[in-house]
Amino acid sequence: MKTAASDKYRPYPTMKLAARRWPDAVIAAAPQWCSVDLRDGNQALIDPMDSHRKMRLWNTLVAMGFKQIEVGFPAASQTDYDFIRHLIEGGHIPDDVTIQILTQAREDLIRKSFEALEGANKVIVHLYNSTSEVQRRVVFGFDRQGCIDLALAGTRLVREMSAQRKGGEVTFQYSPESFTGTEPDFAVAIVEAVAAEWGATPERKMIVNLPATVEMSTPNIYADVIEWFCATVKNRDSLVVSVHPHNDRGTGVAAAELAVMAGADRVEGTLFGNGERTGNVDVCTLALNLFTQGIDPQLDLSDIDAIRRVAEECTGLPVHQRHPYAGELVYTAFSGSHQDAINKGFKARDKANSPVWEVPYLPIDPADVGRSYEAVIRINSQSGKGGVAFVLERDHGLELPKPFQAEFARVVQDHADREGRELAPEEIWLFFQRTYLADGRIQVVDYSTVPVSKGQRALTATLVVDGKERIVQGIGAGPVDAFVHALEKDLGVMVKIKDYHEHAIGQGSEAQAASYVAVAGADGAVVHGAALDASVTMAALKAIASALNRAR
Repeated sequence: MKTAASDKYRPYPTMKLAARRWPDAVIAAAPQWCSVDLRDGNQALIDPMDSHRKMRLWNTLVAMGFKQIEVGFPAASQTDYDFIRHLIEGGHIPDDVTIQILTQAREDLIRKSFEALEGANKVIVHLYNSTSEVQRRVVFGFDRQGCIDLALAGTRLVREMSAQRKGGEVTFQYSPESFTGTEPDFAVAIVEAVAAEWGATPERKMIVNLPATVEMSTPNIYADVIEWFCATVKNRDSLVVSVHPHNDRGTGVAAAELAVMAGADRVEGTLFGNGERTGNVDVCTLALNLFTQGIDPQLDLSDIDAIRRVAEECTGLPVHQRHPYAGELVYTAFSGSHQDAINKGFKARDKANSPVWEVPYLPIDPADVGRSYEAVIRINSQSGKGGVAFVLERDHGLELPKPFQAEFARVVQDHADREGRELAPEEIWLFFQRTYLADGRIQVVDYSTVPVSKGQRALTATLVVDGKERIVQGIGAGPVDAFVHALEKDLGVMVKIKDYHEHAIGQGSEAQAASYVAVAGADGAVVHGAALDASVTMAALKAIASALNRAR
């Protein structure tokens, strides 16, 4: 670094809690959610949303189950004002949804905001003024009392206008903006003053929003401040404590979770973390984190791809391929060991027939968010035998023995190395066919067997060897043993079967037999062969021919 950090930056002050309680807390229920996509998220866009895109996003948020949605800053934006009027006059606000608007503590802005809200039934008026020490000193030239006076004047006007509303009183929300840059004792003082001016009671709660307008500390320190605030502020039972984390340090989700553990009742955020600078806290991630712990998040995320598409199209911002839960690649495994473990996890789950989700490397069932298992295993040069085997079993019903898996995986990996890219399932199947099922020097055309003595059968097989038809005959304990004897006797081919597996693919008259053999040649080298046929015996004989052709 060109600049010495110790000369330029100061560590964030820590709280000296006598006995912090949040580390032992367990989140047992979802907090109240408030989406700020249409306001905080919108102001962070290169091209802010027009009314059409806002309406599309609004409908998505309502369908997901958000009960509180911040819809704009009507006194600062004519587009926001018109959109709010469209929602109200068009009857687009369900009875169980509360719209929230933002306004600074200025008389003209407050009056304009109430004008925009005329006719709305359930409303949160969100009043804010900056309380941070730096902004008081550098931006506004306020002392603490001047900052309190501004907040009280705004609160007083909101209270008066709320009492005059035909649709009934609004819910009042106050934010000491830049809470993380505000001295904790001053944050408590100004909130207490505002709550007294509003007349907050347990029956008429005031929302107090504590925004990490800029994320300035580790999440544990943020949690300490939230816990201290909740324990110190007067009449806590008259307040709904809300948090509004940003993500400047990349720990917004952790900060929100720890804040809820520390006593927060409510979280404001955006769907995938869109917002100023590095963004707001990601509500989808928070909600699905709860879901993986067995907690109902109170939001419908069962079609995460559809939600992501709407967010991307409305904001013009892509959701990263590795974004938690929603990214294109988050349910995809390339690593061979991961693929093998996932494959075994799916099989164990099917066998156990249990509702409990226990699949390695997948913290959530992709089906719960509308994803398909088909994208879980994909093949490239980093893939192992488990991944290749998974694709063949999923798409073609083949259950390759482990040694066979290892041999075929090398074939696939060699091609992937040469290509330097992911291989499609269709390519994997083509390689399997070319490697094991294609015609070679020896082809089995037909066979017949008859018993010759107790435990012995004679086999006659019609082969094509180097393009010429040959009849071979042998005797053995069964068709396979007799075929090996025939090859040695009539063709001079020494064959030693090291391993043999077979299984059915499908059921009924359409079923096929799959056979896999491992053959050791005269030099001891082991090669594998495979074959598919309606006849189990023919599949076995063809698999031996497949191995011999590969050995040659």
